[in-house]
Amino acid sequence: MTVHDVACRLPAIADLRDLCRSLAMLDAILSPDWDSRYYSFNSAWAAGEEMASMRNGSGDEWSIVFSAAGVYVRGFAHESPMSPYGHDGRPWPGVVDDVPAVFEPFVAEAAFTDEDGVPVVTACLWRGATDDQWHHGTIDFPSDHADPDGTTALFELLVDRSPEAFQRFAEDYYEVSVDLGAVRDVYDLRPLGQELVSSLNREVSLAALAQDISEIGYPQPPEKSA
Repeated sequence: MTVHDVACRLPAIADLRDLCRSLAMLDAILSPDWDSRYYSFNSAWAAGEEMASMRNGSGDEWSIVFSAAGVYVRGFAHESPMSPYGHDGRPWPGVVDDVPAVFEPFVAEAAFTDEDGVPVVTACLWRGATDDQWHHGTIDFPSDHADPDGTTALFELLVDRSPEAFQRFAEDYYEVSVDLGAVRDVYDLRPLGQELVSSLNREVSLAALAQDISEIGYPQPPEKSA
């Protein structure tokens, strides 16, 4: 798979945002330790901007910025032959060259570049708020690589949006049994209750998730009547 395939399989902006919030909420429940989480979502990343992110702890990561202009997606696979660090310290030709002006600030965003200002990227997509499809640059991919830009592993749960896919990932990553029905509920953005939380992690209380729920922008639990 390459960024070309990802562009064909990513959902519409609103659906992608919902999926990213669900992934972040599930990880917050399964991993109270933020540093061990795979997925996160910050609904107040910057003025008028939200950011979803993934980091696998081994150097691979992605960031998705949601703004009024649309969505900017950056992925980085550290072992990709298209890494800037194996290509004269600059992004692979075509990866970010065609990014529209409205999204160019994200290419140079400090959070997405190294200490020398080099964009840390092997895959890039974008979609304007009124666009009907995802876009990517014109890229001549290196030959003899099944996953040249790293997108197969990077965006696995964004292109396979089934609760079963998350269950398989979480059981492998966290080495615990994961309740599929609970995953479905979170994928449906059902407001959390203690029963739902406990079905995923008995060690976590709903109250302890308050800050995560707020930061993610996940639907708040219903208030108890007096």
